[in-house]
Amino acid sequence: MNQLQQIEMMEVEEIQSQETPFEISDLNSLNWAFRKLAALKSKEKEIKQLANVERDRIALWERGELSTIEGSVEFFENMISVYHAKQLESDPKAKTITTPYGKSKTRKSKEAPEKANEEEILQHVIENNMDDYIKNSVKWADLKKNLKIVEISGEKTVVDENGQLIPGVTVKPESISYSVEV
Repeated sequence: MNQLQQIEMMEVEEIQSQETPFEISDLNSLNWAFRKLAALKSKEKEIKQLANVERDRIALWERGELSTIEGSVEFFENMISVYHAKQLESDPKAKTITTPYGKSKTRKSKEAPEKANEEEILQHVIENNMDDYIKNSVKWADLKKNLKIVEISGEKTVVDENGQLIPGVTVKPESISYSVEV
């Protein structure tokens, strides 16, 4: 933030403390408002940059601190798993081992199909007429390019390239939106 923007920021604080609201009435007052807005945006950018630098520094520190802990956690969890596997070998019903400080649990999952290549699966389903397993959806962006808005009986409706009414499609009214750039 430069010195001119700092002056603008002081004026912003003065304006906000006044009881009479400021109103833009001509090009000069509009320009004045844009100067204030530019100063505020500059200050906002400054604050965000500082916060991001600090976030990065803290994240780096956190990764360093946690890396040694994660290695130790992995070491102990592996030792517990090895012990539990030995216990399970000698007693197949020892699915849970409990101590005052924690539990080691086992869970057996059945064989299950797993998706490896979705394209190959889709090709198989199509080739074998297994249509119940195919999901259809509209490519809205492509369809929208070929639709037209027409007026029928004083009401605006949407038709396709063949002039057929499209059910489920409405006409969004024209609107104006405003944005401010500094």
